[in-house]
Amino acid sequence: MSADSRLFPDLDPANASTLLPLFDELLAMMAADGSRMQRWAEVLPGQLQDLLVTAEHGDQQRWVEALCQLPQVADVHCDLDAYDLGIGAAALSAEQQADVEAGLRGLMPWRKGPFQVFDSFIDTEWRSDWKWDRVAPHLSDMTGRTVLDVGCGSGYHMWRMLGDGAHRVVGVDPSRLFLMQFNAIKRYVAAAQGKMPMADLLPFKMEDVPANLKAFDTAFSMGVLYHRKSPIEHLEELRGVLKPGGELVLETLVIEGPLGEVLMPEDRYAMMRNVWFIPTVETLLLWCRRTGFKNARLVDLNQTSLQEQRATDWMRYNSLQDFLDPADVTKTAEGYPAPLRAVIIAEA
Repeated sequence: MSADSRLFPDLDPANASTLLPLFDELLAMMAADGSRMQRWAEVLPGQLQDLLVTAEHGDQQRWVEALCQLPQVADVHCDLDAYDLGIGAAALSAEQQADVEAGLRGLMPWRKGPFQVFDSFIDTEWRSDWKWDRVAPHLSDMTGRTVLDVGCGSGYHMWRMLGDGAHRVVGVDPSRLFLMQFNAIKRYVAAAQGKMPMADLLPFKMEDVPANLKAFDTAFSMGVLYHRKSPIEHLEELRGVLKPGGELVLETLVIEGPLGEVLMPEDRYAMMRNVWFIPTVETLLLWCRRTGFKNARLVDLNQTSLQEQRATDWMRYNSLQDFLDPADVTKTAEGYPAPLRAVIIAEA
């Protein structure tokens, strides 16, 4: 099975040649005999058709042109253990570097990172490496694991998972721009490794992943739960994609307080409209237990700082400073407790 242009005859040829080959290897792996993901392989071509053709994003052509501007570069190297992936080359002409910079800036705003791509340092809105440094010490050995990263953004943490030894990482995030940003980085990681890396981003919501695949050793859900109208359903979906005994890594907003307390914002929270339920840690642990997870435990609790999330030259819109009460940064602009994030680990 292949995601070539025969499956998508209505897709602009430039888009087809740039986007569709990126899914070939993933489709082949899913469809292989004995794959736990065969059911997903059966529906994935139709899902891609809907996203990339039927409901093509208005900016898709512009983003594809930005991807096409990124030049081929010889002697590329990278370090997936480095906080910025350290993508470099033995030699890069001034013209090539200008094209790299222009192509990457054509994919702004960049929210999750950072990334060093030759002489371009993408200083993203979030210092996602800080979150990884808090989470990584508590993970099971990633060597050889098949991982699902839900709400993966532009894929920064996916690369760090590969750097820690994961066998294959599949990310899902509905943002089409994140897909383009991920594939910009993937182009140069592939050049450095001499093969397509075992990481794939699909522009979907978690609800688009077939239920009860039981195909992944680890499932990450970081920064998603509070955006779901039913956090219980999200936890059940996560348990359903995990193999028996698989590991859940859940990072979400919490509030201080006792078991049973939950904050539901009147309208916005930190200027975000789509925030529904923010529990206390004890309530969150109860949700995990009630949905069948075992040994749910808190491994990190962190107040988001103005240094971890901020506007930069690569993300020029409002950021955390603008979402807090200017007279009291311990509160959001609406008067709620400022963002406090918990990391929970549990087993299916």
